[in-house]
Amino acid sequence: RWALCGTTSTDSAARPDSAAMGGGNAQKTAMSRAKNAAKAKAEAAGGGGAGGKQARTAAMDLKCSVCMQCFPNTQVKAAQAHAESKHPKSDFATCFPMAST
Repeated sequence: RWALCGTTSTDSAARPDSAAMGGGNAQKTAMSRAKNAAKAKAEAAGGGGAGGKQARTAAMDLKCSVCMQCFPNTQVKAAQAHAESKHPKSDFATCFPMAST
């Protein structure tokens, strides 16, 4: 019967609601792009594991002159705590002369 009309089941005339169904996966694609961009940004900042090891260890600028333990230059408070707890007889300036605090 459909063959006599000249339409098939895949024609848009056979399904009048096909125009209202939308264009597909635009929202899914946008979410995927956003997730991938966030993941790339996190990995570029150093990240965890072996990939970010170089970025994490590159700035070990604070070195205790008493015991030679290294600290990142962003952790001055940790270096101060180290000097107070591990070397109570020495002050912070003696342990870390390169720190300018």
